[in-house]
Amino acid sequence: MQKLLHRLVALCIGLSAALPAPASAQPAPDTIAAIRARGHLVCGVSINAIGFALPDARGVYRGLDVDSCRAVAAAVLGDAAKVRFVATTTQVRFTALQSGEVDMLARNTTWTLGREVQLGLAFASINFYDGQGFMVKQSSGVTSARQLDGATVCVQPGTTTELNLADYFRAQSMRFTPVVIEQPEEIRLAFVNGRCDAYTNDASSLASFRASQGAGGEEFILLPEIISKEPLGALVRKGDWRWFDVVRWAHFAQVSAEELGITSQNIDGFMTSANPDVQRLLGRSGEFGKAMGLDNDWAVRIIRQVGNFGESWERNITPLGIPRGINALWTKGGLQYAPPIR
Repeated sequence: MQKLLHRLVALCIGLSAALPAPASAQPAPDTIAAIRARGHLVCGVSINAIGFALPDARGVYRGLDVDSCRAVAAAVLGDAAKVRFVATTTQVRFTALQSGEVDMLARNTTWTLGREVQLGLAFASINFYDGQGFMVKQSSGVTSARQLDGATVCVQPGTTTELNLADYFRAQSMRFTPVVIEQPEEIRLAFVNGRCDAYTNDASSLASFRASQGAGGEEFILLPEIISKEPLGALVRKGDWRWFDVVRWAHFAQVSAEELGITSQNIDGFMTSANPDVQRLLGRSGEFGKAMGLDNDWAVRIIRQVGNFGESWERNITPLGIPRGINALWTKGGLQYAPPIR
């Protein structure tokens, strides 16, 4: 019996050694190390979204989402310009991140429960509190979404927009006919050419489209109704939580800088400040950068090279005619709020 027991123990030990280590025992991915070895951050952004991600005449990307990517590059690589931008469609954005084609995604993507728990992704921050709206032509005479009963509505498939649209019309006991088109440029062209009575999307996207029309944008109006909550922000793959921390706190550093009145232009004057909050943000006290695998000047580089959140907003969003509204700092009645660095 004792010999049999020894054999069983030996067999169990042999089997356990042959089995693969559990997922929890696998080494965690190190995205920061991979980015440093490569020499640049790869960031997934939208295609031709004025105010959020759009190459200028020299091919240099500009926009609020672009600044989110540049802030992370400044923190990790010391240079906000070390970013390769990958334009992603609605259909491929999540697979591009899941597969590792991009390190992070910053492209007008709504934070939802389903996306976070089913796709293996984590939303690190919210850089734009948005909501779904409707756009119509001035000539239609429509001034409210409640006048759209029986309308044809251009909408993009596979998005929260499509679901929200159906929910809204059902709740209002109204009928509509969806005109479903995948490509953003095609759906906008369909609206301009009269294939649909209204065009629905995030209000920020509608404003971006109107701005892209130049003087012709005056032909279109945004209806007052906002029918959903659309918190937009950066997301990363789950599993590398130190990388998640860096992406999250890069945004919070910009918000904190705005709260404290620190800008890209006056930051040098704050380097000797006695304010404890300023000292911690600028790495003059504490070891918070090192805890994320960075040095303590990580936030200084973000502010110097990209600016605080207000500067980024003024540079990219204000020209679209979108007021700060709920995207203002919490001290001014908005929702932009950074946890304390301490």
